[in-house]
Amino acid sequence: MKHSIIEIENLRCGYSSGFHINDINLSLSKGVFAGIIGPNGSGKTTLFRGITGSLPINKGRVLFDGKDMAKLSLRQKAQKLSIVAQFRESTNMTVEEYVLMGRMPYRKQFQFFDTKEDIEIAHHYMNLTNTYRLRHKGMTELSGGEQQMVSIASALSQKPQLLLLDEPTSHLDITHQMQFMNLIQKLNEELHLSVIMIVHDLSLAAEYCDYIVMMKEGKLFNQGTPDVVLTYDQIEAVYNTVVIVKTNPISGKPVVFPISERKLNEYKNRK
Repeated sequence: MKHSIIEIENLRCGYSSGFHINDINLSLSKGVFAGIIGPNGSGKTTLFRGITGSLPINKGRVLFDGKDMAKLSLRQKAQKLSIVAQFRESTNMTVEEYVLMGRMPYRKQFQFFDTKEDIEIAHHYMNLTNTYRLRHKGMTELSGGEQQMVSIASALSQKPQLLLLDEPTSHLDITHQMQFMNLIQKLNEELHLSVIMIVHDLSLAAEYCDYIVMMKEGKLFNQGTPDVVLTYDQIEAVYNTVVIVKTNPISGKPVVFPISERKLNEYKNRK
C-alpha cells in the first residue's frame, strides 16, 4: 500500500470576504498525478492555498508525508513542495538567475553566492526542460511557453517531493500544452515526483492525470480515476452544461466534447 504524500482532514479555510471551502477530506498517495477540476469559484485555488498554508486554516489540518504542515517552517515547506503559478511576475532576471532562485531554501546563513552544487542542479533541470539554451536571455524576452518551462526548471531546482501547478496550460497553445504536459508526466513517472494540478481542460486532465478531484461550491463533489469522475452526468451536474463523453481509442481515457446551444436545439427538434 502506498503512503500518502498529502492527507487533508475536515479542512475549512477561506477569505474574510466570505468564501470558504468546507469539510474537505482527501488523501493522495506518493507518486500521484492528480488533477483538481471544477468551475470558476468552486474552490480549487483556495484548496491549493490551504495546502500550502498561505490561507489560515479555520478547522481541520493538512498533513505532508505524515507531518502537520502548520508546524513546518517556511524553509522546510520550500524544500518539500514547489508551486508553479498561472501568472509570473515580470522580472529583468536572466533565465539562469531565475532558475537559481529555486535553490534559495537551501542557502546557509550569510551565503550570498550560488555554490557549485546549486549551479549544477540548476543546469541539470534547465537541460531537462530544454531551457539551458535560453540561460543568458532575460525572462521578459521569452514566449509564454518558454517562461512556463523556465518556471518548472526553477521549481524542480528546489528538489521537491510535491509539485503544485495552478492552471499551468491556460494561456498556452496546443503545441506548448502538449510539451508541458508530456514533461510533467515524464517527471512524475521517472522521478516519482508527486503532482497536483489545477486544470480547466477536462480532456487534458483525463488524458494525463491518474486521479481526479472534482469540486463544486467549496466542497468535494467526487474523486477517483478519470473514468469514474468524468462521466457526462457528473460533469453536467457540476458545470451546468451539456457534454458528450467518449473514450480515446488509443489511451482509453475519457474525452469530453462540448455541444453548442444551436446544435443541441437542432438535435432536439429532429427528435
